[in-house]
Amino acid sequence: MRILGLDFGTKTVGVAVCDPTGLIAQGVETITRKEDGKLRATLRRIEELAAEYQIETIVLGYPKNMDDTVGERAKRTEEFAEMLKRRTGLPVVLWDERLTTVAADEILAESGVPVTERKKVIDKVAAGIILQDYLDNAAPRTGKV
Repeated sequence: MRILGLDFGTKTVGVAVCDPTGLIAQGVETITRKEDGKLRATLRRIEELAAEYQIETIVLGYPKNMDDTVGERAKRTEEFAEMLKRRTGLPVVLWDERLTTVAADEILAESGVPVTERKKVIDKVAAGIILQDYLDNAAPRTGKV
């Protein structure tokens, strides 16, 4: 079983998938949209990726506040999760994503990626971090993901 990881932002969605064994997450792409509320093309692309990679579960980064409360961004993420469920028919797991963008930026900086280039890939790296954290900590351990 393969799992899709998503980092949902106001204008981008970072996308990652795990390998067929469910051990390693890898960033795939960043889906960009021109306006915050325009999600039809984004949902269509996620649906295409889910079919291409034979995805069975989606893990969606859940941006809770540092004090563990649910703010406006988290509520919008919950709404997006419902759209994903309806559009793909797949289960969607909300996964705590606090500080993943900071971690992604640190990884890119340590890798020597110039600041001007980081914006193009940071969301896909963050999606990989979210998915890898899920795989390491919550994915079912039955020999398969």
